[in-house]
Amino acid sequence: MGGHLEVCASCGHRRTVYRSCRNRHCPKCQTLAKERWLAARQSELLPVDYAHVVFTLPHVLNGLAQRSPRLVYETLFRAASATLLDFAHDPKHLGATPGITAVLHTWSQTLGLHIHLHCIVTAGGLDPTGRRWVKTPRGFLFPVRALSRVFRGKYLELLRIQVVRKPHQLDGIAVQTLERTLREHEWVVYAKAPPAGPQQVLDYLARYTHRVALTNDRILGFDGTMVRFRWRDSAHGNRKRVLILDRDTLLDRFLLHVLPHGFKRVRHYGLLAPGCKRRRLVACRRYFGLATTPDHESTQPLTVSSLLSRIGIDTTRCEACGSTALRVEPLPSVPIAIVPRGPPS
Repeated sequence: MGGHLEVCASCGHRRTVYRSCRNRHCPKCQTLAKERWLAARQSELLPVDYAHVVFTLPHVLNGLAQRSPRLVYETLFRAASATLLDFAHDPKHLGATPGITAVLHTWSQTLGLHIHLHCIVTAGGLDPTGRRWVKTPRGFLFPVRALSRVFRGKYLELLRIQVVRKPHQLDGIAVQTLERTLREHEWVVYAKAPPAGPQQVLDYLARYTHRVALTNDRILGFDGTMVRFRWRDSAHGNRKRVLILDRDTLLDRFLLHVLPHGFKRVRHYGLLAPGCKRRRLVACRRYFGLATTPDHESTQPLTVSSLLSRIGIDTTRCEACGSTALRVEPLPSVPIAIVPRGPPS
């Protein structure tokens, strides 16, 4: 996307500044967008307990996800949100409307396909009158085994509907065999109160709301053919290990996680549903005796300069001598060699 040079008139030091590509999958260019997203979500937090719920799809669906990712991911959002809201609205469990933020992750530490949905859920909600807060027992949201079975049933039902409506998305896939395989075992649903509160989960999710899978700090080396990167082995006590992949395999794995055009990775439900969020959050804040306007709405939006200043970088000064006498020069153009690739083998 090009860039420019900042040249110090005092010492001659040059700093290259590149323009952002603004692609949501880029591991470098979305820091500002991520920080703004995090600030907005923090302002919506209520003084209540929260639960971290994760819905994981069986790996049997990975083949279908590679063929029709929009179908698999859209069905995951619909099934998971419907499961949580059905349990929440049931008077036997809560009888109220909670706030839900759901973020899609599709990768494992080794960049394999591991499709799961992280949800931050208020451990309680507004009653049907919209005037009273109903809370769940401390440290408990809903029974996990029941969540798992209802989630599985809803997902398979929605998948079956898609088969009828859009059969071309599953051409060549034995739907009945797939459904039978998916019913043979329990689906994994995790639900637990975050030990350090919702802020901890938001900080974790914010790392991946505007980028994908692999960050530069995990890459240990590249010799022109093979890439070495660090990964965490959760099956063996989160031990840090090193994986070596050839560059084509690495790119193939990375591209597994590029979302369909226009697909929304982050969605909100219940109290936080876009159509009623402002009104319902005002009701919640009034109930808890808080200011009805979030702090971030009355402050200046975060800028690149203020973000860099927060981490100790002053963009108005030369990083070598500290002088403010900087001038901008065009970045020398470099010819780009396009290497043709042959047909896939």
